[in-house]
Amino acid sequence: MTVAARPLFQFCRPLLALGLALAFSAPSLAVDPPYQRQMERLSEIMGSLYFLQPLCKAGTEDWRAQMADLIELDEPDEDRRQRLAGAFNGGYTAFSRFHRNCTPASREALTRLLFEAQKLSREIHTRFAE
Repeated sequence: MTVAARPLFQFCRPLLALGLALAFSAPSLAVDPPYQRQMERLSEIMGSLYFLQPLCKAGTEDWRAQMADLIELDEPDEDRRQRLAGAFNGGYTAFSRFHRNCTPASREALTRLLFEAQKLSREIHTRFAE
């Protein structure tokens, strides 16, 4: 080994040891399925619909029950389950802050959300269903 290569090797060796120690000591993290982002958006939409639909008296769909069924069918680990539920709650909360009465804007949001939910559902099913 040449004198010039020795300092570089001496510097890399501790970093390599530290990297290996961290790699073997860190808990392995679950990998999200490729449709996770779409599922979180669908969950958020369903939470929004859960708030808006009764406000505008626009149907009888129980979006909370639909969300529970969706989570049950997907069989997520606890982390993903919490994120999906959090997205649902976030959608509900976002619309409850600004919509107190059914207005034309509320009805428009309801229509757009229903359309987006239908589109996302089809996309998830077409691309990822077994």
